[in-house]
Amino acid sequence: MRKFIAIFNARNAEFFRDRSSLSWNFMFPILLLLGFAFIFSDEGSNLYKIGVLKPTSSSLHTSTNSQFTRLKYLSFVDYTDKEKAILKVNQHKIDLLVDFEKKQYWLNKTSSKGYIAEQLLLSIHPDMNASQLSGKAIRYLDWVMPGILGMNMMFSCLFGVGYVIVRYRKNGVLKRFQATPLSAFEFLSGQIASRLMIVIFTTSLLFTGSHLILNFYVLGSIFNLFIVALLGACSMISMSLLIASRSNSEEFIGGLLNVASWPMMLLSGVWFSLEGTHHYIQKLAQIFPLTHILEAARAIMTDGASLSDISFNLLMLVIMTVVFLTLGSWLFNWGSERA
Repeated sequence: MRKFIAIFNARNAEFFRDRSSLSWNFMFPILLLLGFAFIFSDEGSNLYKIGVLKPTSSSLHTSTNSQFTRLKYLSFVDYTDKEKAILKVNQHKIDLLVDFEKKQYWLNKTSSKGYIAEQLLLSIHPDMNASQLSGKAIRYLDWVMPGILGMNMMFSCLFGVGYVIVRYRKNGVLKRFQATPLSAFEFLSGQIASRLMIVIFTTSLLFTGSHLILNFYVLGSIFNLFIVALLGACSMISMSLLIASRSNSEEFIGGLLNVASWPMMLLSGVWFSLEGTHHYIQKLAQIFPLTHILEAARAIMTDGASLSDISFNLLMLVIMTVVFLTLGSWLFNWGSERA
């Protein structure tokens, strides 16, 4: 335990003494969030999104023969889960929800776009019955915030562990550690614990500070978000250890870390939702830890999901952590020789 604590404290001191790295870990996500808050402060759009409840019977969908569905500049999304669709109306994710079979529609009374969509609907179907709802709108800023913090966590875990270990190996530090009573497990566990503490600490501060300034939409439990961040950071750190388990070239490991991080940035839903993309793209995204982190975090924040609701994402993060750690420990090389 004393050896573990010594490695843990040494790595923490090394990180906090690097003022430029510490400042960048805080400033980068804050600048991104403030930039998005300014850019998307006015999210006006000419496109109205209308939700349509699918009929319970196997008969032909009534809406296919409606002139309303043939209007230009309207986007229609089919839903089978009525409660989930109503929640989306509450959150301003869709402007109107229509059940053509029962001649009923749901409208958020605080939505200006919903009011226009209602007038268009009633001009064609004046016999529709209204159900008014109320709820706070989810801004793009609310949706993208988990992606920005998740991306910051990804870079901090991958480059903060993998790059450091390769530098240690190249400079002969690992070879000196091998001559001490320190085991590989003690060294790796100390690195993991140190980076995990730093990532959770910085992410928690960023989330709390940004939430106080920008007032994010958080419907679920903060504790559940903490669990997701904890498991997500573990999986990212384990992935970094696996990538850095053999190489002693900083240039090569930099390339490998970019190869790992950029597909996650593009396919894990950091900047845009994967809904509507090709089925194979959505399946491919499931192999990335960041995908499960963001899916779980957004489900908690926007849908109020419990841990049981996101159990699949949590299980995948645990499995990835175990697999990455096992392979990383098995392949780990102490020496500075080219491998």
